[in-house]
Amino acid sequence: MAGMALIEAVGNTPLLPLRRVTRDLSPDVKVYAKAEWFNPGGSVKDRPAFNIIRTALFEGYLLPGMRLLDSTSGNMGIAYATFGAALDIAVTLAMPSNASPERVAILRALGAEVVFTDPLEGTDGAIRVARQMAEEQPNLYYYANQYDNPANWQAHYNSTAPEIVEQTQGTVTHFVAGLGTSGTLMGVSRYLREYDLEVEIIATQPDSSFHGLEGLKHMPTAIQPAIFDPAVPDHTEAVTTEAAHEMVRQLARQEGYFVGISSGAAAVAALRVAAELESGVVVTVFPDAGYKYLSDEALWEARQAS
Repeated sequence: MAGMALIEAVGNTPLLPLRRVTRDLSPDVKVYAKAEWFNPGGSVKDRPAFNIIRTALFEGYLLPGMRLLDSTSGNMGIAYATFGAALDIAVTLAMPSNASPERVAILRALGAEVVFTDPLEGTDGAIRVARQMAEEQPNLYYYANQYDNPANWQAHYNSTAPEIVEQTQGTVTHFVAGLGTSGTLMGVSRYLREYDLEVEIIATQPDSSFHGLEGLKHMPTAIQPAIFDPAVPDHTEAVTTEAAHEMVRQLARQEGYFVGISSGAAAVAALRVAAELESGVVVTVFPDAGYKYLSDEALWEARQAS
């Protein structure tokens, strides 16, 4: 397959320890995060994006001359565009028009076609536009449909989860992940439950429908992904935008981890879980680095003022 060198770089990301932000925890509690910005497209979304493309090609849904179409808040689109460029697949993306300038610039640099959608409708609005485009031109578009496509969670079942087990030597006791498509949580949790039924699964989501946590969904008020099973997480941690922003700054200044906003939310939830333990190994996922958020005034002005 063309682009094999790029494809082989997906996964096997480092598992980083959190040290200074965990100093108030029990000494027998460890907290780690998968550094997903080490993927070639710069985020955790490389895993499902490639698996969705590979599956569609193998099963004959994505044919020569067709364009891959999906909705995105940014990272999945960048992953599609990265592999599309490597594999000579045209990519069209529906994305809210308030996406960060960094995301838009990266997508254009990679050659993707971007259809901007109503920013007030968020990712749900982008989903509706992509669905309509697919319905109107089924011969032009392969609608990847990341929110409903089982190849999404299967990517994490087959790669992210086994890596976590190997990197913790099977000692993971708690897994924490944000809810966007829910693919990471669904795939990793299914594998971990098969590996050890005692592993506790914690979902993370914004505390309300109106929030600034890009890539995450407030499930009670959003279009719920078909791949999401609400019975899978043992419980859910609601995180405010402000708490996630503050954690992003803490991780940068105290750990040297320059991460994105959804990573901040994951860390907030993971530390809450860890604070309740006497012993254990808590693992979360940091979906991306902070470079695509540099134009976010609400985040970086607060950083300067703090």
